[in-house]
Amino acid sequence: MRRPELDQILATMLASQPEVSDVNFTVDRPPQVEAYGELKPVILDPPIEKLTPFQIETIALNVIGDNLWQIEDLLRHGSCDASYALSDKARFRVNVFSQRGNFSIVCRQLNAAIPTLEQLKFPPVFKEIPREKTGLVLVTGATGSGKSTTLAAILNEINRSKPVHIVTLEDPVEYLHTHQCATFNQRELGIDFDSYVNGLRAALRQAPKVILVGEMRDQDTVKIALSAAETGHLVLSTLHTINAGETVNRILGMFDPEEQEQIRIRLSDSLRWVISQRLVPRISGGRFALIELMGSNLRTQEAIRLGESEGKTFYEIIEASYPFGWRHFDNACLEACENGHITEETALLYCTKRSVVSRGIDNLKKSRGELSDTANTLRMKATAASREAAPPVIKLK
Repeated sequence: MRRPELDQILATMLASQPEVSDVNFTVDRPPQVEAYGELKPVILDPPIEKLTPFQIETIALNVIGDNLWQIEDLLRHGSCDASYALSDKARFRVNVFSQRGNFSIVCRQLNAAIPTLEQLKFPPVFKEIPREKTGLVLVTGATGSGKSTTLAAILNEINRSKPVHIVTLEDPVEYLHTHQCATFNQRELGIDFDSYVNGLRAALRQAPKVILVGEMRDQDTVKIALSAAETGHLVLSTLHTINAGETVNRILGMFDPEEQEQIRIRLSDSLRWVISQRLVPRISGGRFALIELMGSNLRTQEAIRLGESEGKTFYEIIEASYPFGWRHFDNACLEACENGHITEETALLYCTKRSVVSRGIDNLKKSRGELSDTANTLRMKATAASREAAPPVIKLK
C-alpha cells in the first residue's frame, strides 16, 4: 500500500458517515469510523472484511514516514503519536500502538477551520480568558472531550486581538494557526523538541507572551509552567481530570508532602481559570459540551492554600460565584436540560450531584406546570379507582 492508496481509503472512510470523529484500524476487524460515539464498519472497493497485521503495519509506516523519533518511541514504549494530512481535506492526530503482538491505529480527525468562541457558543465569561496577561489557564477533561478545540478557540481570540508572540508545544500539532495580529511558532514533540520540560525551558528564552503546553505530564513540567506564569507569561495547558477541584488535587498530588505547601502558595497565586469539559449526547443528534468554569478570587486562593473544608469546597465556591459566570457541571446540566439540548436522563448521568440536579429538574417541571398536571392526573385516576373498588351501598328501608 502506497500513500496515495492510503489517502483514497481515508477519504472514502470520511465520506461514509456524517460527523466522523475517529478512524480505527484493528487486526481482524474491518476498517471502522466512529460517528456520534459509535463504531461503524466501512465498505471499501475492493472490500476488506478483516485487516491483516501486514496491512496495519503498512498503514503505520505510511503515517510515521521517516520520523526516527516516532519509530523508536513505538518500538521502545509500545505506542507513538503522529500527525497526518490528507491533502487539503483533513488532518489527523494519529496514535499507533501495540496490542497482543500486533499494531492498531486510531486517527482522530481534526477540524481544519479554527473555531471561535462565538461558534462554540460558550458562556460570555469566556471572553475574559483571552484578556489575561499572566497566569495559568487549565483545560481539563477526558480524552476526546474537546480540550484542544477550546484551547484553539482561546488562542484564535488572542491571535485576532493582541500583537504578541505565541509559542505552542504540542504532541502533535493539531490546529494550524495563521499569523494575524499575533506571531505564532508551533513546535511538535519529537520533531522540534524532545520533551515538554526541555521545550518549556527553551520557550522561556524565546520571548513569548503566551505559551501553550500540550499536557501537564509530570512535576517538572508543572514547576516550569508555574515559573513561567509567575514571570509574566500566560500559560495554557491541559490535564485529564474530571472537574476543577480534582484538577487542583491532581497537581498537588504530583509532589511530595514536604513540597506541597510551597506548590499550594505558588498555584494559588498563578491559577487564573480552570475549564472542565464533558461531551454528552444531544437530543437533536451529535454531542453537546457541558462546561464547568472556575476562576480566581480570594475564596479560591484560600481553598488552594489551606485545602477544602466544610463550607469551603470548590463546588460551593463555584456555586456562590454563579452570578459572575462561573458554573459547575450541575449548573451546566440544568441549563442544557432547560434549553432542550439534552434529556433529563443525560443530565442525571453526567452531573456531579444527582440529588441537586434531580431537585432542579423537578423545579423546572413545576415552573412549566408539568408536575401539577401529572399530580392532577394521578389524583383523578386514584379517585376513579377508589370508586370502582368501593362496594355498593345498600340502603335499608
